Amino acid sequence: MAKIDKTDAEWQAQLTPEQYRVARQAGTERPFTGAYWDTFTPGHYHCICCDAPLFEHSTKFDAGCGWPSFSEVMASSNVTRHEDRSHGMVRVEVRCGECDAHLGHVFPDGPTETGLRYCINSVSMKFYPTEGS
Repeated sequence: MAKIDKTDAEWQAQLTPEQYRVARQAGTERPFTGAYWDTFTPGHYHCICCDAPLFEHSTKFDAGCGWPSFSEVMASSNVTRHEDRSHGMVRVEVRCGECDAHLGHVFPDGPTETGLRYCINSVSMKFYPTEGS
């Protein structure tokens, strides 16, 4: 499947300025300010840019970091990993596998059996509650 490829102007027309800054320019929202950092309603989290499914609520946990944290992705092909050497440190950036949107970072300090903590910007996602919740 081919990646979604749009011009900057097309992304800017589709997204709010904050969504564009984070998802298309690899920005970061301030901790404890995003819509989903403390949300535990049943449902699924999808990419704000292309609607690709990313995370299930059942893998979400409170890491105390101020961003939504998940222990695993819905499908490994939906998220790609890239070395990030910005800000004077080495981290693993995660992006949407469909449209290359910046989602956040993954760290090897998660509390579940995966040992992973996907630390994701709320503004990079949209949430679909499970029916009846």
